[in-house]
Amino acid sequence: MAHIAGVEIPNNKRVVIGLTYIYGIGRSLSSEILKKANIDESIKVQDLSVEQERLIRDIIQNEYTVEGTLRTKVALDIKRLMEINCYRGLRHKRGLPVRGQNTQNNARTRKGPKPGSIKKKKK
Repeated sequence: MAHIAGVEIPNNKRVVIGLTYIYGIGRSLSSEILKKANIDESIKVQDLSVEQERLIRDIIQNEYTVEGTLRTKVALDIKRLMEINCYRGLRHKRGLPVRGQNTQNNARTRKGPKPGSIKKKKK
C-alpha cells in the first residue's frame, strides 16, 4: 500500500480513485495532480514506481492543503462564524441546516430524531 499524506491508499485501485481516499482530494483534483506528475490515470497503485509515488507525495505536500490541516481550517472557519453570530454561525450553533434547505418536512439528519419518538427495545 502506498502511504501518502498520512493515508494508506489501497493497492487494487486505480491511482485516480486511490488519491480520493485523502481528505480534501476529489476526482478532479486527483486528475490534476496526476497530470502535473505526468502519470497515467489508468495505472493501479500497486504498479506505481517508488519515484512516481514520491513525486505524487511531493506535489500534494507542497501545493495542497489536505487531511489534518484542512480539517483544522474548516473547524476554525465554522468556529469563527459562530463567534461573530452571523446567520450561518447561528444555524451551526442550533444544529440546523446551514445552506437554506427546507426544515419543515426534512432535515432529520441535522435536527436529530423527533422529540418523543424514541423507539423502545423489545425484550
